[in-house]
Amino acid sequence: MSDYFLFYKPYGVLSQFTSEAGKKTLKDFTDVQRDVYPVGRLDHDSEGLLLLTNDKSINNRLLHPSNRHEREYWVEVEGIPDSQAINQLEEGVEVTIDGERYKTKNCVAQLFSAPPSVPDRDPPVRFRKNIPTSWIRLILHEGKNRQVRKMTAATGFPTLRLIRYRVEKLSIEGLQPGDIRTLTQSETYAALFEHKRG
Repeated sequence: MSDYFLFYKPYGVLSQFTSEAGKKTLKDFTDVQRDVYPVGRLDHDSEGLLLLTNDKSINNRLLHPSNRHEREYWVEVEGIPDSQAINQLEEGVEVTIDGERYKTKNCVAQLFSAPPSVPDRDPPVRFRKNIPTSWIRLILHEGKNRQVRKMTAATGFPTLRLIRYRVEKLSIEGLQPGDIRTLTQSETYAALFEHKRG
């Protein structure tokens, strides 16, 4: 029987169980079985949804580029993007991935009209008094290395804070950083793959 857990990864935590340079890891927050691992990853300086499981079939179904699935990010950026910058994000921008130029695929980009309700970050984001910040909702179907940060930087609005809010129908709604929730196989598969049927 496989195990499934939804974890709200805090800022400054590695998406792995083995320690590196004294940084916090998943082991600091959970004592799940040894064969459980994270599906995909979030960078040390990113926050949000991480799926932990020992169901090996999920890895390919979720991560292979041919199996497109939605990833929703809430991104706090420096400055206030105009409609041109939002259109650029939606239509794809050129970034560098593994030393090669790459144009990101079409996505959904929306400016939040007011900051979303999110937990405080520890440590807080460093603000510059004379530069306002804003939040963007990005919905992608791909996940290249540090892609979201590279996308916002390419449009002139550096990322200050990055939260993965949702993967398909699994979200961190109602959770706080460091929280972990046990899922059943049926609810995990329904949330991630139900839209693929038929």
